Amino acid sequence: MSAKNMEVKYFTSPDEVRTFEKGKIELVDVGGRMVGKATFEPGWQWSKHVKQIAKTEWCEAPHFQYIISGTLHVKMADGTEADVGPGSVSMLAAGHDGWVVGNEPVIAVDFQGLADYAK
Repeated sequence: MSAKNMEVKYFTSPDEVRTFEKGKIELVDVGGRMVGKATFEPGWQWSKHVKQIAKTEWCEAPHFQYIISGTLHVKMADGTEADVGPGSVSMLAAGHDGWVVGNEPVIAVDFQGLADYAK
C-alpha cells in the first residue's frame, strides 16, 4: 500500500531476496529506507557462509536489529562477545563475526546494514 504520506510493505512480498548457504536476506524499501529480515539456519556462521561473498575479514555492515527468534552469538573484532536472543535489540558496529547457537533458526529484523549485505 502506498499513498502520499504513508507506505506499507510486507516481508511476504519483499523487494529483493538474497540467498546464501544456510541463510537468506529479505529486503523491503519503505520510504527510501531499506529494512531487512535475516534468516540464519542452525550451523550458519558469517565467517563460513558470507565472508567469501563480502571479501572482508570481519562483517563490516553495522547492524541495528531486533531478534525475533533463535540465538545469535556475536564476536567483535576487539574480542567482546555476547549472545543476542529473542526480544533483544542490539547495535553492532562494523567489525564482527556471528553464528547461530543451538538448533533454532535466527530470525532478525535489521533497520541498518542489510542493504549491501551478501552482495
